[in-house]
Amino acid sequence: MRGIAYWIDQRAQNTPNRIAIITEEQQLTFKEMGQKVNQFARFLQQECQVAAGDRVGILSQNSTSYVLLLFAIAKLGGITVPLNTRLTASELSYQIEDSGTTVLFTQHEFQPVVKQLGMDGHLKQIIWMDQKEQFLSEETLELATTVIESNFENAIKKVATEPLVHEKIDANAPYLICYTSGTTGRPKGAVLTQENMFWNAIHNLTSLDITSSDRSIILLPLFHIGGIGLFAFPTLFAGGSIVILGRFNPDKTLEMIQQYQVTIVMGVPAIHDALRRSTLFSTTDLSCVRWFYNGGAPCPHELILYYQDRGLPFGQGFGLTETSPTVCMLSAEDASHKVGSIGKPVLFCEVRLVDEYDQEVANGEVGELVIKGPHVMKEYWNLPNETAKAIRNGWFYTGDLARKDEDGFFYIAGRRKEMIISGGENIYPLEVEQAIGSLPEVVEVAVVGVADEKWGEVAKAFVVVKEGAMLTEEMLQQACLQIIAKYKIPKYFVFLSELPRNATGKINKTALQKIETIHG
Repeated sequence: MRGIAYWIDQRAQNTPNRIAIITEEQQLTFKEMGQKVNQFARFLQQECQVAAGDRVGILSQNSTSYVLLLFAIAKLGGITVPLNTRLTASELSYQIEDSGTTVLFTQHEFQPVVKQLGMDGHLKQIIWMDQKEQFLSEETLELATTVIESNFENAIKKVATEPLVHEKIDANAPYLICYTSGTTGRPKGAVLTQENMFWNAIHNLTSLDITSSDRSIILLPLFHIGGIGLFAFPTLFAGGSIVILGRFNPDKTLEMIQQYQVTIVMGVPAIHDALRRSTLFSTTDLSCVRWFYNGGAPCPHELILYYQDRGLPFGQGFGLTETSPTVCMLSAEDASHKVGSIGKPVLFCEVRLVDEYDQEVANGEVGELVIKGPHVMKEYWNLPNETAKAIRNGWFYTGDLARKDEDGFFYIAGRRKEMIISGGENIYPLEVEQAIGSLPEVVEVAVVGVADEKWGEVAKAFVVVKEGAMLTEEMLQQACLQIIAKYKIPKYFVFLSELPRNATGKINKTALQKIETIHG
């Protein structure tokens, strides 16, 4: 099959005047986008000597240039390494060295970090993407062989502009190396192919009925597979428009949704919560939005109902870095009565739940979620043993525990490694978190297992309470008795002002287990 850059070439020919990318500063038609992708590819080829298989890192906030680079690198058969802007220099250095990245595109705000990365000696070229002049120190300029110190756009325009002949692209060759969170160890580089991204686009088009009339606002960072796969690539594939915001800001987001008539809004629970808490939420005309979509973490049912009570369609889904990412989707119609469900598998995705003997479990029973389909990653970069453990007989073993109801809807129960065995009974932290999180006084909660002399393990809950609310350990225990079995109720409750998070914004349970309390 042809590579994903072909999408843009074809759109440039067939619908040249249709808007592809919208930012506060500019709008690009598909024709203009196609021309710029071609220029970027020429720049990569001529100035950076990037060829098929070479790794190119991007350390940047969301921008038009970021999207153009993703397609330009694909056009050459190169491999993009999206780098998390929240990581430290040492964390980034590991990913750059591990992936073999030699070319880095970045922005001036990351100059202190990039200075350290340049000293590591792994990078051969650093390209500053900003259109600002005289902001770099001479010391930083000397870190790489190629540095654009003034206007990136002008530098791009200097390269040859004739159309770049499509090389024969192996669509099953590595295209993205996306590093996982690494909360329990070194992050692993999930290798996704151009074919993976094609099938993810198909999955989202068929599940959400995305068309050329849609406009998706990209609120998740593009260094995250959710930013790329939900819904930047699928929307462009359909011939629709993407609206790009450099950094998430709830007020600005609401303004742009109304101004540019956005139809699809994807976010994690924290984003949807921030939007509703904005003073502009009640006055913004959101009638253009046909789909508020939640992913990345379970969404409190109260938050779903808040949107639906305003007449705003709110659905959610489930995905993984290793699956490009979409696996399951839950429609807005089902979200109101299938509380806690992640939905049903997308069109070309097979999902099974298996026990420790690899046998399928019955409906209602908990098993490990295993996935098969053309969107499943190729491998973990340079980790053949980890790949062999994760992908067996074509099935990807996620490590997530789930159950399926009689109607075919799936529900995540937690991570296999996080499961608590207390007195021989299995306790799934997510189930306990959902019970505690259903209380109106609770902002967020995380449950971990801790050692116990009598039971082996018991549950310990870390709770963030709403400002001004009154909640005690005894009140929580009594409330839980009405929702879950007694043995599932945490033995210990710890109240915190906020929960620790890792670089991708997920709750860091490893850090929670290290917090010393009077209970131990």
